[in-house]
Amino acid sequence: MRPKLAFLSSDRPEATQARDQLACEYGDVPLDEADVVVALGGDGFMLEVLHLPIARRLPIYGMNRGSVGFLMNDFAAEDLVARIAAAEEAEIHPLTMTAVDSAGRTFTAMAINEVSLLRQTRQTAKLRILIDGKVRMPELSCDGAMIATPAGSTAYNLSAHGPIIPLEARVLALTPISAFRPRRWRGALLPHAALVCLQVLEPDKRPVSAVADNFEVRDVVEVKVAEDREVSMTMLFDAGRGLQERVLAEQFSV
Repeated sequence: MRPKLAFLSSDRPEATQARDQLACEYGDVPLDEADVVVALGGDGFMLEVLHLPIARRLPIYGMNRGSVGFLMNDFAAEDLVARIAAAEEAEIHPLTMTAVDSAGRTFTAMAINEVSLLRQTRQTAKLRILIDGKVRMPELSCDGAMIATPAGSTAYNLSAHGPIIPLEARVLALTPISAFRPRRWRGALLPHAALVCLQVLEPDKRPVSAVADNFEVRDVVEVKVAEDREVSMTMLFDAGRGLQERVLAEQFSV
């Protein structure tokens, strides 16, 4: 039986044009009637779609109508139904961030790629790192630090010289951003079940923000991050070009 498709697009002209073209050719149903969501845009738009409630129950097939498109398939209007039928599934689990700000307020957000702590002023941030309740680094002086999922390890994490993680490795990357002291610390690989706690030292003098994908909390004093295995999302990739293959190939790119 032919799957019922729902088309979503970013507001880029090429994305909206593609949505109109595909909806006319293949039919477009409401999200609550769809079997598959087709997302048209770039990686940023794919992250937006993955944050929607539908991402927990419907597979998402992306086509690149943006810039980088690492999380997207190549765009082509032809044979879309056949491509989706033959697609490889990639199951991903997000991070849950719980952040407390200087006013004592608590914020919770989900991250597909990474949770980042970033200095807000010219002053370096000073962070204390605890893993499963144990202090592993009493003080890290840096521009920031991040915890990245395997799916997000090729994004900001890689730009900060963090490791690329195969999807099935069941580990998380803890990566410093421009570490000043200890200068040579390059981060750590953590078990996927680890609870990471980042405490901000001297928060009045050295304010820090926390960002879970596109959700930001300013002036945080403590941030806890853990993988949520109860939440599962399914992305579809063209046969032979699955996310696992892309992550592996990225390690050999020059």
